[in-house]
Amino acid sequence: MITGAVRDDLISRYREPLRRYHTLTHIEDCLAQAKASTDLGPEARALLMTALWFHDAIYDPQRADNEAASARLAADTLKTMGRSEVEIAEIERLILLTAGHTVAADDHLGARLVSIDLSILGAPPARYDAYAQDIRAEYRHVPDPLYRPGRAAILRRFLEARRLFPDPVWAARLEERARDNLQREIADLTT
Repeated sequence: MITGAVRDDLISRYREPLRRYHTLTHIEDCLAQAKASTDLGPEARALLMTALWFHDAIYDPQRADNEAASARLAADTLKTMGRSEVEIAEIERLILLTAGHTVAADDHLGARLVSIDLSILGAPPARYDAYAQDIRAEYRHVPDPLYRPGRAAILRRFLEARRLFPDPVWAARLEERARDNLQREIADLTT
């Protein structure tokens, strides 16, 4: 459980002024989905929730190592909290999955974490559009002639995946709408 000074530090990080999407609201949404994952045992759910708390703790759109830095922060923090090396290693591994959003076929907990992290892609269109605007605001340092084709290329890579959501429950619920959202944003970016 994340409490006290550690929780306060993470909340402070998620309230940094450069953030627009990767905020406390994103974390609270992720945590709510993890809490609702009643098919997971208490230990697995606790690992998932801890990884979600830390997965975007370090976020700077101009860095390429945010996930690795967040995983290091988690490991350092959890070590001082007395967490076991096995638990710390699993939380680090889960956080690092958010860099590429791909998981092994038999990685149930990784599939859940990645699916939760990507769930915004399957949001209703108005919420998805607000997310896309928030991402653009986070990348305000990138001029439009570079941002638009770059973002479109990232979204196309998502569309090329056989499944966006590696967890079958999230895929069944969100996949179709997510693909519609991505195609709509790509059309907006390329016209």
